[in-house]
Amino acid sequence: MSSDTLNALLAALRATPENAPLRGIVLDACLAQRDAEALVVALDLCGDDLLAEQATRERALRLLADAGEHDRLLALATPDSADALMAKARLSFDAGRRNEAQEAYLAAIALNPAIEDAAFASQLSGKVISLSDARLRAVPSIANDDTSAFDAVRYQEPAATRIRFEDVGGLDEVKREIRRRIITPFLKPSLFQRFKRQSGGGILLYGPPGCGKTLLARATAGECGAKFYNISITDVLDMYIGESERKLHEIFEQARRTAPSVIFFDEIEAIGGKRQHAREATSAKVVSQFLTELDGFSQNNHHVLVLGATNVPWAVDPAFRRPGRFDRVLFVPPPDADARKTILELLLAGRPVADSLDLRDIVRRTSGHSGADLRNLVDTAADEAIEESIASGKESEIGMAHLREAMEQIRPTTLEWLTSARNHARYANQGGQYDDVLKFLEKQG
Repeated sequence: MSSDTLNALLAALRATPENAPLRGIVLDACLAQRDAEALVVALDLCGDDLLAEQATRERALRLLADAGEHDRLLALATPDSADALMAKARLSFDAGRRNEAQEAYLAAIALNPAIEDAAFASQLSGKVISLSDARLRAVPSIANDDTSAFDAVRYQEPAATRIRFEDVGGLDEVKREIRRRIITPFLKPSLFQRFKRQSGGGILLYGPPGCGKTLLARATAGECGAKFYNISITDVLDMYIGESERKLHEIFEQARRTAPSVIFFDEIEAIGGKRQHAREATSAKVVSQFLTELDGFSQNNHHVLVLGATNVPWAVDPAFRRPGRFDRVLFVPPPDADARKTILELLLAGRPVADSLDLRDIVRRTSGHSGADLRNLVDTAADEAIEESIASGKESEIGMAHLREAMEQIRPTTLEWLTSARNHARYANQGGQYDDVLKFLEKQG
């Protein structure tokens, strides 16, 4: 519809403002054309009764808000609604009452996060400055050499939030084994001393990527109340001869000084791979140093727990499996149905979720999905709900439609790993080290 047609309809409405069919046509035309000026004229002619239907009223309020007609919006909106509070915030800000505007803005987005405006929020907080002033000049910074290396690391890497086993969905058997072999010795040292059992030791976790190995390690440290050291490959490997071994030794020394502590090596095959496959002598030396730190003659790893995680256990040097090093090798499988339901509930907690949400269908259709896959599923569904909220101008809760739409986009990432693991479990299962994988495959079909 052209603007001339809309003007002609407004002229007809001036002549017959009581014509109900014409009023509806004019209103639809204003909203379709997104012509706020014409809408204001129509409201002046017909009054607030023009917006009798709730859906139409909401569209009109959005149009008035986008056009900056805050006075008119405030008069039309329900008192203390999100739209009214946002209009009040903008009018207060224009009048110079910043504190009043900020208070109204926060109340508005608390009621409806979909109308959040980052640019307006920056104006309210005073973060927007003008750079047009030619007097502004760059100020040179002066280095402060008093900051120690420890402070620099502490500032850049703040301590992570401590988590517990209840924050990890499923994996009850693995949790039970970790609690029996690791956590209880940390929490009841006197009883274990009576039986001449020391706390500490090592556990190697293996399984498909994204199934919770790293999360389990963090939860283990949280249950023990121990200091947690998350060691990456770059923390150990160095281009200079002998430096990798020295770094590894320092990591263990630091853990011993701060015991009780947990050292976690993710992707452990990178520094603990099979020595016969190492192309360089330095790689074999790093493995030998690692083994020495685990149970060397002069080492005291009491109250020091070493956790390792890998997606390729068949690439780890067999010497690590010896008792006294990694005492237990635990398979961390993809979550079963009960675990998937728990994980989905944990992931949806704190998000706007529809009351009619029934997770049973989603749990049934996500067999083989890892915990990371489920997080991706929920995040994708949240993206769908956010997009719908922005389009409609009001908050949309995550519902079954969003989750089913996300299911069309997400595929399980564990199948390739399980195929490789099945081959190793069938044809290279010396000593029954992959029996847990075979049991899982048989159970899941």
